[in-house]
Order: sequence, then structure tokens, then C-alpha cells
Amino acid sequence: MTGSEVPPSFRLAYVPGVIPAKWVRIWNERLPDVPLTLVQVEAAEAAEVLRAGEADAGFVRLPVDRTFFSAIPLYTETSVVVVPKDHLITAVDEVTLADLSDEVLFHPLDDVFDWDSPPGEPAFERPATTADAIELVAANVGLLVVPQSLARLHHRKDLTYRPVVDAPRSSVALTWPEEATTDLVDTLIGIVRGRTVNSTRGRTAAKSDEQKPGKDQKGQQRKRPDQAGARQKPSGVKSAGGTARGRSGAGGGKPAKRGKPRRRS
Repeated sequence: MTGSEVPPSFRLAYVPGVIPAKWVRIWNERLPDVPLTLVQVEAAEAAEVLRAGEADAGFVRLPVDRTFFSAIPLYTETSVVVVPKDHLITAVDEVTLADLSDEVLFHPLDDVFDWDSPPGEPAFERPATTADAIELVAANVGLLVVPQSLARLHHRKDLTYRPVVDAPRSSVALTWPEEATTDLVDTLIGIVRGRTVNSTRGRTAAKSDEQKPGKDQKGQQRKRPDQAGARQKPSGVKSAGGTARGRSGAGGGKPAKRGKPRRRS
């Protein structure tokens, strides 16, 4: 490597609630010479961080601008309502939005849900962050609906949560600028998709997929196993113009005549 060359590295953004540790561990095992730097960003800022080139790829919450970004959806989270441990809701296993209609529900400014019509009674003001809303829930001021990973992230001993079966859900995806699909991005895609170290990587696989089915790399038609011997002559058949030999074989004579059947007396 010359003095002007920059050693390779990779910056991976992730939003609150996403735990990239598993993928980072695999990356470090497979690419020990390419350091991976984690960049934690707020959900609302993730797209801008990637657009600005401040990260090479990111685990973000959908939706994203698909005219600019490529995205591989990974999973969709259960939505839960965070409540104090002594709240009546803790007596049931799950709730609906209708069950929350009389409750004060916080919708922080960093809310990851795109509500058509926010449920519940509106709070006096919107908390700036989810963390601020959690503090208000702990003070028995209201409740909060969030993806389950955020409820776990902001876990407190005096709070718990219950699934909200008909609430919007948040999906997490691996995202990167489409025009910046590098070999290192392809490596990360393979890790996220569970490819082994010996698996064909994305770009190579794409080239292989361009080959027409049934043809080898030179474009020649492959033979099916049942075609392998198609040009071999059947046993006991002469070449063009010949006739099949009778069981009398070597002499090539006519087959022996059969006697007429005897009449029964």
C-alpha cells in the first residue's frame, strides 16, 4: 500500500432499538482488517446521515425514499403500550387502541409511527423525545405506544408494557444509497442474509443469475443426465439401413418357422 492509499473502513449507522452486535461480530470475524465503526443516530435523522455520506449503510426504520435508497427489510416489531406497573392494563395480556381511547397518550416529536389519527386523549404538550415520554409515564401522567424494542431500551423497574394488537407497526431494514453499492456493502448484505463465508457474494451472484438456465459459462447447452447417451446406438441394432438381428444371431438367417398347432382329438 502506498502512502496515498487510505486503508478500508466501514461506517454503520443504527437507530435506537436496533442491536447490531450479532452482525458486527460476524463482520469482525470475516474482515478483521476492515474496521467497522458504529454510528448511533436518531430515527428521524438516519436518512440524512446516509445521504450526506456520514455512514456507508444503516439499520433504519421504514419507510425510506426508494428512489435514492436500496433497502432489505429485516423484521417488523410488535407495538406495545408502556404503563406503570400498577395500571389496570396490566391485568390483561393485550389491548386494542379502543381500550386506550380514554387514556392520555404521548406522541413525542421523535415518534416512529406515522399515525393517521393519533389514538387516546392528547397530552398538554408533546415530549421532545421518547425518553422524555417514558419519564412522564413513570410519573403517572399518561401512556406511550412504541415498538417493543424501544420499550426494552427504556426499561424501568416501575414500568411494564402490553402488546397493542391493532396499532401500527415499525419495520427495520438495512439501507444504503443505491449508487454507493460497494463490495463492502455487498459483504454486509451477505452477513445480514445469513450467507456463509464460502457463499457467493451478491455481485458475483447477480452475474451468475444473468446466465440463461441450462447453459454453462461458455453459453453451451448442458446435457441432461437422460441425454448423456442419446447418440449411442441401441444394442442389437445395425447402423443406417440395417435390420435387427434375430435370435438365431450369427448366421443372420431367417427365424425358424413355427409348426401349426395340433388339433385336439
